[in-house]
Amino acid sequence: MKVASRTETRHFRPHQYLAHASEVQDAIYRIDEGWACRFRLLPDGRRQITALFVPGDYCEPQWALGEPAAQSITALTNVRARPIPCRGYDLLEGQRTDLSIHLIRSMIASINRQSDWIVSLGRKSAIERLSELFCEMFDRMRRAGLAYGDQCALPLTQVDLADVTGLTAVHVNRVLQELRDRGLIELHSKWLRIPDLDALRELAVLPFVPTGEPRRESNLAVNMAHTEFVHTA
Repeated sequence: MKVASRTETRHFRPHQYLAHASEVQDAIYRIDEGWACRFRLLPDGRRQITALFVPGDYCEPQWALGEPAAQSITALTNVRARPIPCRGYDLLEGQRTDLSIHLIRSMIASINRQSDWIVSLGRKSAIERLSELFCEMFDRMRRAGLAYGDQCALPLTQVDLADVTGLTAVHVNRVLQELRDRGLIELHSKWLRIPDLDALRELAVLPFVPTGEPRRESNLAVNMAHTEFVHTA
């Protein structure tokens, strides 16, 4: 198996696979630019998106344990990603480098998001599901330093939104129109604007977070992890 160089950057076009299900991966990817998704495709063509990856995310830290990819991952936009070779990063061996700690934190964050998605799919209404997704993605883009005031990029089609939230594209269209009519979101040219984040969080049945205090990872930790990644080459 070819082992990825620690200094190379890989580029993926929309719909190009970063990983195929059931294949052992030689590298974890740090997403530097673009969006990707993990998904399961049913025999009749129905798709369920089970994770979204945005700049700053690691895709997927558990590959360092030697397990094959559980599901396929494909680019939703043009993606630029930096591979971190799985070899040499055994997360179970008690390594305490900045990068290994950051990868473990990334896994924990992914597990927590997955739990939130299960609750959303299992118990929330259509408008609550979409509201929560918009709040989550805005918060993640803000933590990545890619939100500008009350707006951020959202390069998801209505089909993508449907496949995340377990709805039909027609239903998503109706809910989006309701959210627009209520002045809670604006969507233009793959950009999302949330005029009143607190109101949207309330509609999504999310815990109250004081303004200016989003759950965030330390940018210092991200930079330290990147430094470790580059200087151990």
